[in-house]
Amino acid sequence: MRILLPTGTATAPVVRRAAERFRDRYDADVVVTGEIAAFVTPDQLRRLIDGGTYDLAIVSGMCTASFEDVERSTGVPIYRGPRHAADLAMVLSVLDTVQLSRSIPADELLAAERREEAYRRVLAREKEAPFEFMICGVRIGGRSRMKVLAEIMDAHKQDNLADEVARFFASGADIVDLGFGFDATPDDVRRCFSELDDVAGPLAVDTQDPRLIEAALVRAEIVLSLHERNIPLVGSAIADAGAAAVVVPRERSLLENIRAAEGAGICCLIADPLLQPVGSGLVRSLAAFREIPYPLFFGAGNVVELLDADSPGANALLCGMAHELGASVIFTSEHSDKTTGSIAEMRTATEMMALMDGRPYPKDLGIDLLILKEKRRRREPPLRYEREMTAYPRPEEIVYDPLGCIRIGIEDDWIVAVHRDRAVRGRRWEDVMYTLLENGSVSRLDHAAYLGKELYKAELAIRFNRSFEQDGPF
Repeated sequence: MRILLPTGTATAPVVRRAAERFRDRYDADVVVTGEIAAFVTPDQLRRLIDGGTYDLAIVSGMCTASFEDVERSTGVPIYRGPRHAADLAMVLSVLDTVQLSRSIPADELLAAERREEAYRRVLAREKEAPFEFMICGVRIGGRSRMKVLAEIMDAHKQDNLADEVARFFASGADIVDLGFGFDATPDDVRRCFSELDDVAGPLAVDTQDPRLIEAALVRAEIVLSLHERNIPLVGSAIADAGAAAVVVPRERSLLENIRAAEGAGICCLIADPLLQPVGSGLVRSLAAFREIPYPLFFGAGNVVELLDADSPGANALLCGMAHELGASVIFTSEHSDKTTGSIAEMRTATEMMALMDGRPYPKDLGIDLLILKEKRRRREPPLRYEREMTAYPRPEEIVYDPLGCIRIGIEDDWIVAVHRDRAVRGRRWEDVMYTLLENGSVSRLDHAAYLGKELYKAELAIRFNRSFEQDGPF
């Protein structure tokens, strides 16, 4: 296969090394078209193709020009390569098995295809996996994927409980747990569950109060948590309702309480040996998870909430521990701002563990929890220039735009820019900036530069679930 690889002066050495690496598979012709690879024009590309016999051409993924006419006139397919020359070798390694895109950069395309394939494998594995029992169509135990149980604390105090439950399921929860504090009444519990009549997914109740447990059995499919004090009072009612139960140790051991729950007629049991937070016996408590012949409940959320560290890595590591211990259900929560997003993170972590069959590590799976860090840094060619100057310090005195100031904020997942009582809303900073320029809201270049910086900060704040303050640090 003969390939045309147009490139720029700065990236030519990287492109040539990639082509040389695969010379036994492809006859690649590396041609420098200018200083920047992304600036190749349709006319340049047409002249290059006309001068050789190529099977296809791969242009920089950063190109914005359309090559449809060139492809039509020459008959040579023209695809988008990676955005960074450092990723070209990765693209060439799969070129004979993957169809590149004419519009999507190759690195983005390959990442999306690997991700979709990973999710297909997770679904296929789950469909075939043996399990202990099923709750509302959700498989528990056996070799099925570890299920994410997410808790809404003080459910009776939620203003929009149905919306919050829907958000939890949409974020990746397999089971949503309604927690009730000591001030809750049976009427509160019944009201909360009645608001969720239209919810299809499995619901759990989290309370040790027998009165509240009994009130929840009109709808709850799982009860958290049973022990020697409440099993005699409510065990038979749980059995009659056909609900599953999570059993914990208290004055009696976990196995003793499980036997008591079985004696009450409860068939679907999940064992919770109680995971302790860091500093309060986390490592020691892990030993209690061994050799328990029941589906295991792993309370990861209790550890993450009490740890001042970013949640993605903590959730991934705890999910890995749960996987090694054979846990069937993993608990997470979003009680605090720092754990916002934990449901989606934990769901991704359980899918990573499900893809580990035959692998020694949860690595190179197609899905990951790399959110702020890169898997590998790109080593781009150095910038080339003949002269340099040190940037001037910005003047202390600000010259305001005569068209007026613009207030920037975020509302839900929207960037909002307000100018003279008119709001521009958008998902991307560049769309908002373009609209402000088009509708005549900006007249100074320094004001435009400032707005671009603040709008991009707002987009990052939405992307990473952070606060946004105009003129404040990110």
